[in-house]
Amino acid sequence: MRIIAGKFGSRRLRAGRGIFLRPTSDRLRETLFDILQSRVDGSFFVDGYAGTGAVGIEALSRGARRVVFLENHRAALAVIRENLRALGVSDGVEIVPGDLCRSLAALAARGEPADILFFDPPYAETEEYTRVLEALAGSALVYPDTGRASPDSLVVFERARKTVLPAAHGPFIRTRTVIQGDAALDFFTRAQ
Repeated sequence: MRIIAGKFGSRRLRAGRGIFLRPTSDRLRETLFDILQSRVDGSFFVDGYAGTGAVGIEALSRGARRVVFLENHRAALAVIRENLRALGVSDGVEIVPGDLCRSLAALAARGEPADILFFDPPYAETEEYTRVLEALAGSALVYPDTGRASPDSLVVFERARKTVLPAAHGPFIRTRTVIQGDAALDFFTRAQ
């Protein structure tokens, strides 16, 4: 597993031996960031169900000003820390351990909306997609204090190709789907 582009381009990341992780493939990560392109530079990026941290690290490599990694599993948290340490990254990153929805609520309480929120729950746990959308429905992470949707807030889910997400859920509408192999990416924004 490697970083695709940016200041850490071609650097290898640790995947974590002996722990069950399904990292986002290099090819799918490249597709994701080709779509996001200039939105990443200077962004506040949230990497939910971060696993190895590869997606968030790719965002850092491409110029994200701040990346928060949300992860519940101790072994995965150790891999994220090791990957950041190997790259010499300590500024602009935060690792938040624990339940994802509680972590989102704690982040939202700080009052800073995120520009891009990426979620890659375990494919078999399909209820997590709904759980995350419901947690974000009234969240300051996608609704700043002004009460208006941030035009830059984008919620992206990685899922198994066979899993179907709704075209709309609560205040969110799906604006794009990209299928690649056995995986898919769904892009959601808040309805204006």
